[in-house]
Amino acid sequence: MRLAALAATTLAALVLASCSTTTTTTAPEATGMAMTGEDPYLWLEEVEGERALTWVREQNARSLAVLEGDPRFAGLHADALALANSSDRLPLGGIQDGFYYNFWQDETHVRGIYRRAPIAEFARNGNPRWETVLDVDAVAAAESANWVFSGIDCLEATTRCLVALSDGGKDAVTYREYDLATRRFVEGGFVVPEAKSSVAWLDRNTLLVGTDWGDGAMTESGYAFVLKRWTRGTPLASATEIIRGQASDVGVFGGVLQDTDGTRVPIAYEADTFFETTYWRLDGATPQRISLPAKASIQGLYRGQLITTLNEAWQGHPQGALIAYPVADTSAATPRATVLFAPNERQSIEGVAVTRDVILVAGYENVRGRLMRLANSNGAWATTTIDLPQNGSVTFAGASPTESAAFVVYEDYLTPDTLYALERSAAGARAVRSLPAQFDASPYVSEQHEAVSSDGARIPYFVLRRRDMPLNGENPTLLYAYGGFQVSMTPGYSPNIGKLWLDRGGVYVIANIRGGGEFGPAWHQAGLRTQRQIIYDDFYAVERDLVERRITTPRRLGIQGGSNGGLLMGVMLNQHPEMINAAVVQVPLLDMLRYDQLLAGASWVDEYGSPSNPEERAFLETITPYQNLRARDDFPLPFVLTSTKDDRVHPGHARKYVARMTELGMPVLYYENIDGGHSAAANLNEAARRRALEYTYLMQRLMD
Repeated sequence: MRLAALAATTLAALVLASCSTTTTTTAPEATGMAMTGEDPYLWLEEVEGERALTWVREQNARSLAVLEGDPRFAGLHADALALANSSDRLPLGGIQDGFYYNFWQDETHVRGIYRRAPIAEFARNGNPRWETVLDVDAVAAAESANWVFSGIDCLEATTRCLVALSDGGKDAVTYREYDLATRRFVEGGFVVPEAKSSVAWLDRNTLLVGTDWGDGAMTESGYAFVLKRWTRGTPLASATEIIRGQASDVGVFGGVLQDTDGTRVPIAYEADTFFETTYWRLDGATPQRISLPAKASIQGLYRGQLITTLNEAWQGHPQGALIAYPVADTSAATPRATVLFAPNERQSIEGVAVTRDVILVAGYENVRGRLMRLANSNGAWATTTIDLPQNGSVTFAGASPTESAAFVVYEDYLTPDTLYALERSAAGARAVRSLPAQFDASPYVSEQHEAVSSDGARIPYFVLRRRDMPLNGENPTLLYAYGGFQVSMTPGYSPNIGKLWLDRGGVYVIANIRGGGEFGPAWHQAGLRTQRQIIYDDFYAVERDLVERRITTPRRLGIQGGSNGGLLMGVMLNQHPEMINAAVVQVPLLDMLRYDQLLAGASWVDEYGSPSNPEERAFLETITPYQNLRARDDFPLPFVLTSTKDDRVHPGHARKYVARMTELGMPVLYYENIDGGHSAAANLNEAARRRALEYTYLMQRLMD
């Protein structure tokens, strides 16, 4: 049971013309140093370099004086702290061995505690008597370490777990064996030193480990490509190799599939690219390749059937479908596959869970969630829809292939989370607990609109606003999007948006642009590599539509995005600065001619294309935000944020971008959290401060 996604599953883990006008957008012509390869700011890529950190501290001091000196900051910070440390959150987690497990953070437990309660007690009201089994705050204090909890993997029917701890929130973690019975780390137990590793239990005394084995053992993306079997009581260096990939892979990751009868099947995920995987069974004398297309995601086992989603059409089965075939057929060229569900062009599968009795599918239709139940009786499959509220999101909150119990959460933009227990073999749903509102939603309404992109595609987006809001174009509006990696932006309740933005007079917009997974893999794949401009055209279409509906004007419009969404912000700032007056650029990719040489960047070539491929580089040169920066009067002052300890998207992207802006005489605010990893916050208090800084900036730009 895993509360945080481990490496194996993370891979399987952005003008005022008529909206009907077809518009193709191009980047501004590059200047001077842009495409020559001469980069005067490479020294800022030295993450812990003294010169670089001195620059960071100077930038932080300048920006914090502007933002924290604003009289509105104190109130925003107080509200953000109260929300971050509030106990008005559902204690969501996972199921194993008759217990419901949960990782919890609050004002008392800033780093968090890992705890459990009997499933039946949790199912009564979602507020059971919890038993703490691991206190991360206490461990950090005892060891004088900046530990951030990154996940836990417990071996069923034992008390042994592997705890993943990160130094300051980095992706690289240390795995340490922990005993739930004694509440202690096991003396002389398994320890995998800090690396971007994958670790899984084969049995109580054996682990499947992919880690940094030494020189030449890691891929260009920074992950292991050799999996080994490690036996208790022996040195890690003596572990026996099971399977080896290639240095050009994204990585090779280990995991275990568990069937409803408890059968465990160890497997390897050889991620050839970010979206293409070769799967191997490891329960035989030699690794056995599993018969699946390159673009597929294994979801689990159900009564001897391998359950998989297809991200490409395969053997007559449609792209986006959920299929099942006998585990016995894993090596067959043509497995006896059955299509369990095939979404149409406006539907998607967002999540799959297996219980002892049924398969559960959380899906979306026009970005509105529903939950399906699939059961097999005497070889016949039956599909029903479980009765839950409409127009929001349904997400899994605990399921296990060896347990009948399962939990889901419903929420929408204005309705707090409600926990449901699925009963009678998931034939029905019973509301267990609803959270109290953390802001008064009665003045607000959630609406769905559509913009028309450059190729005529309809791009849905949601608007959260006051019911009595005048359509006069003067409403401070924040537009958020991601647009990549098949990540969907689905309806969700956010107290921070409500309390820190809506209650202070703002309008919030979420755009479902291409690159995401809102309409399945085709929606994502439409914007891959050299086709990526369509993602930015989609976002521009939403910007125009907001203005044409007189919801806002460019003077009152701000945009926000992080990571790949940070790239989106950088592109939009270059391509259409005239449309906005603010941009929050979080942990961004910005140097797209060098991204594949920085940290995990090489793993994203399947999304963005390769700078070493002439055709793909020519396209990247048209969009790369860093190299395409040029001084212009209509460029708004952006707020760029990153983290020193972000070992996923290199902080050098943000640093160099800001240095280049400063060189060009362009105003910019910059904040780099010294801790925090890719979230730019190592704990709840840091996250609250970051939000307060962001909303102070947005109020300065859009409300003053």
